[in-house]
Amino acid sequence: MRWHRLENRIVALFIILILLVQLAGFIAIRKAIDENARASIRDELIIGERVFLRLLEQNADKLTQGARLLASDFGFRQAIGTDDRETITSVLENHGARIGSTLSMLIGTDQRVKASTQAYPSTDLQRSALELVSKAAATNGASDTVIVDDNLFQIVAVPVRAPVIIGWVVMGFPVDKKLISDMRALSSLQVSVLVSTRAGQWQQDVSTLAKPESAMLMSQLPQSPASNSFIPQLSIADNDYSARMLVLAKGQGSQSAVAVLQRSISEAVAPYRRLQLILLSISIIGVIMAIFASAFVARRITSPLRALADVAKRLGTGDYRARIDIKGGDEIGKLADAFESMRSGIANRELEIRRLAYWDPLTDLPNRVQFATLLNTAIERAKTTGGQCHILMMDLDRFQHVNDVLGHSFGDSLLRQVGRRLEQQLERENDKVARLGGDEYAILLPATDQVEAVRQAKRILSSLEVPLSIDEQTVDLGAGIGIAGYPENGENSDTLLSNAEVAMYVAKRRGSGFTVYEPSIDKSSQESLSLLSELRRALDRDEFLLYAQPKVDLASGRVVGAEALVRWMHPEKGFIGPDNFIPFAETTGFIRMLTSWMLGKTAILCSELQSRGISLKFSVNLSTRDLLDQDLPEHFADILERNNLAPSSMCLEITESAIMDDPVRAQLTLERLHAMGVELAIDDFGTGYSSLAYLKRLPVDELKIDKSFVMNMEHDADDAKIVKSTIDLGHNMGLRVVAEGLETLAVWNLLRQMGCDQAQGYFMSKPMPGDRFIEWLEQWTPPEVPSQSENMAI
Repeated sequence: MRWHRLENRIVALFIILILLVQLAGFIAIRKAIDENARASIRDELIIGERVFLRLLEQNADKLTQGARLLASDFGFRQAIGTDDRETITSVLENHGARIGSTLSMLIGTDQRVKASTQAYPSTDLQRSALELVSKAAATNGASDTVIVDDNLFQIVAVPVRAPVIIGWVVMGFPVDKKLISDMRALSSLQVSVLVSTRAGQWQQDVSTLAKPESAMLMSQLPQSPASNSFIPQLSIADNDYSARMLVLAKGQGSQSAVAVLQRSISEAVAPYRRLQLILLSISIIGVIMAIFASAFVARRITSPLRALADVAKRLGTGDYRARIDIKGGDEIGKLADAFESMRSGIANRELEIRRLAYWDPLTDLPNRVQFATLLNTAIERAKTTGGQCHILMMDLDRFQHVNDVLGHSFGDSLLRQVGRRLEQQLERENDKVARLGGDEYAILLPATDQVEAVRQAKRILSSLEVPLSIDEQTVDLGAGIGIAGYPENGENSDTLLSNAEVAMYVAKRRGSGFTVYEPSIDKSSQESLSLLSELRRALDRDEFLLYAQPKVDLASGRVVGAEALVRWMHPEKGFIGPDNFIPFAETTGFIRMLTSWMLGKTAILCSELQSRGISLKFSVNLSTRDLLDQDLPEHFADILERNNLAPSSMCLEITESAIMDDPVRAQLTLERLHAMGVELAIDDFGTGYSSLAYLKRLPVDELKIDKSFVMNMEHDADDAKIVKSTIDLGHNMGLRVVAEGLETLAVWNLLRQMGCDQAQGYFMSKPMPGDRFIEWLEQWTPPEVPSQSENMAI
């Protein structure tokens, strides 16, 4: 039998359960039968005891009647009256022989034996006779069971009246085989009468058992029974008995006579054993029937499951045509319905997956996978004919900006319109447009040389110069196109797509509209990709360092804050200045990750200082891309909460160019940050071309004068005027003014005289690692500044 099959396991489970139930029932019935049989045996023994005692009583009554006949005999009374002892003895012997008495005597009124059938009555007999005569005097006759010479006798005593009592007739009858045979006939009990000798040994008197069995019985009995008692089990001649021992008489010392009533346990249980055999037969028949029934039920259960398994295998191979026709309202029917629903669902999804695998769901254009297949086909055809084929890869300009400002729904509509416009520019049936992802498109030009590919690129760029109108919004879009062809730029689809992408990025960076791939442009692209990879790796490996440059209050010389800066310690190239990687990070978008790192590290340093009782305001620079990040306010709030900092502990700095690149979006982001309680500052003020009318509407708190004006103001009157004008402008707008590039005490004094609020520069300290900032604070000593009168003199 193959046990891994469900059908066989179900059958086995049924059989095991039935066998366990039957076995439990059989054991319970057997135990109940045994208990009932033993209880029945106890009842039989109790009833047998009553019957046996009743037989003894009846026998005693019979003997008493016989003795009374003798006592009422006229001749016997006359012989007593004449004291004719020979006649008395003869009458005792003759009458005793007729009624079965083996011991007879006449006791006079003086309590002395007048005559006896025994020449010398034993002491036991005389004592027992006299005791019985004493009882008979009050009851007109008495009987008792006594031990005489190690034998059990029933003796009776009746008075002889003429008309007064002239003596007592005492007659003894042995408890013989006839009595216990009558008992055996009336019940199913074995009866044994045993007498213990004065030496303490049992001897058999009479028994319904054979002599060997009787001997075994005597060896198992207690020597001195105190009263009637049960003997739970006796093993005699391979038979087990329950027994009840009756004390019939007590002799001198520990001598006693008992009757043992025995009931064979095997005989008592025999009818029940037949019942057990019948139950066992019924159980076997039930198990056989259960085997067939369980096999039938298991097959009914497993057959549909096998059918479902076959269907599942076919589904696994991709065959979705097989229908499942298993009906029923039970769980298997429901499972079959679920399988059928799954089959149809998988079939439909398979079709959808195939469509999604080769088609872009947004524009219904071929996707990257299908485009690669089409490109491989074009390459193989070109190989066969010895011709060429080219691809154009295009990426839209400013699409992300449009998507962020006008929403994703607008962006999706824009992508669909661009796809349709590109299809309209195709001149041949075999030319194909595909959307590769995001705002990237590719155009396949089979059997086309480079001149024709360039012409087609110019045609597409010209078509994109016409603004797109969506939902009453007009959008101007440009694009960068990269051109690569077989066989000069690659011999497979992966190489051509990669080279076209490199050329496309070069075109976007140069702003040239389109670029034909050349091996020379690959080197710079690889360097850019390498730098981006190194930046990502540097962030993962914690190669960036947090630096801080202190800001002081010019009036008091007290340190009031610091600007957080980032430095890069490359494991191979050593220290890399920010000018070598920050512009690239802003171009690639990595600046967002770097800004997030800066905010987190600065918050940790600020929190550490506050735990030491030092409360400073730290400034962190934001880039243009940071201002376009809609999640920046929530992310910054989470950083503050993790470090238990109030928003007022931080100041975020934005350059004028970053603000003016997208004024509306920048103002929205700045307003959300300012609403949190974060102070905002305009960095490098004076170097951009911002509109003051617009800047005054921004929720900023601080202006930072660019260091190019501050460093030479001591020697350049024009720079000094610009700084003074900027300070006055900032104060008039209600802003705090901070000067960068403070490098001498003289410039300190000039700035202080002009009313500048704060400053930072090499005069106080160069930017230093964050872990040394606390040490510097402890050692900082403000310079001695001139008094107010000295300032006036200056």
